[in-house]
Amino acid sequence: MRIPIPNMQSWPLGSVDADGRLPWSADDQSIREVMLNILLTRPGERLQRPDFGAGLLNFVHQPNNETTRNLIAGVVRKSLAQWEPRVIVEGVDVAPSPTSVADVHIKIRYRMRFSQIPAELGFSFNLGQPA
Repeated sequence: MRIPIPNMQSWPLGSVDADGRLPWSADDQSIREVMLNILLTRPGERLQRPDFGAGLLNFVHQPNNETTRNLIAGVVRKSLAQWEPRVIVEGVDVAPSPTSVADVHIKIRYRMRFSQIPAELGFSFNLGQPA
């Protein structure tokens, strides 16, 4: 699965700064990382939170058609509304890639609850390859 995620500062853990501290994301970057964590976690993966996650990986090997894309959009909206209280999802667009029959582009438009600033998170998801 290819998910090009730009500018992820604190994930994966492993890098340390000059003072030996782990990096922490703040503000919108933190929200983006949490949103991706929600979307890529399968329900049942977390022992203490068996309902957590959207389970986008469950769509791998599904046909890239309008029905699948609508299901993905619905799962994204529902999961983010349930698990990320800092944002208000205003729209989710799932479109086929013009260059690959297995890729879909997911664009999430949202507002941060505390500041009302609009933002977007977009990434590509390959329906043909497991992680």
